[in-house]
Amino acid sequence: MTAMVIFLVILGILWGVSGALVKAKFKHGGSAAELWFACMVGPIGVWIRWFLARLNGRGLGKKGLFQWIPFGTLIANVSAACVMAALSTIKNAVNTRDCDTVVAGIQFGVMGCLSTVSTFAAEFNAMRKTNEPWRAYVYAAITICVSFSLGILIYCIPYWTKGFEIDT
Repeated sequence: MTAMVIFLVILGILWGVSGALVKAKFKHGGSAAELWFACMVGPIGVWIRWFLARLNGRGLGKKGLFQWIPFGTLIANVSAACVMAALSTIKNAVNTRDCDTVVAGIQFGVMGCLSTVSTFAAEFNAMRKTNEPWRAYVYAAITICVSFSLGILIYCIPYWTKGFEIDT
């Protein structure tokens, strides 16, 4: 209990410092404001990721189909890719300094903490060392193909339908 109180006090202090620095840097925009904002909102992505990790090893439905797929990590990575694409679209459509700062901060902070290359790589490697190594490659293909496909659709459909200019 004491450790939790100490942890919460430290977290509160760090959030306060981040908030003060965001406030100081926000009016000027730029990478410093984006990074401090990312530090402030990053724990949200960590908490979401932690909750989603509970889905790993459970499978689908009552029978637990496909228990070998870590659905928590899969959902975290795919949803982060989708939200990143949506935020990029918003950033290009709104095109203001304040929007750029907030969107970049959310992308670096929340989405950066939500998506996990290290966990994905560890799970892939662990699956590859089992008696059924093909599962690792199926898991990787599902993650990459679904993330890429949904990300492209989420990013491009507004441009195709509304005629926005895509930054190159």
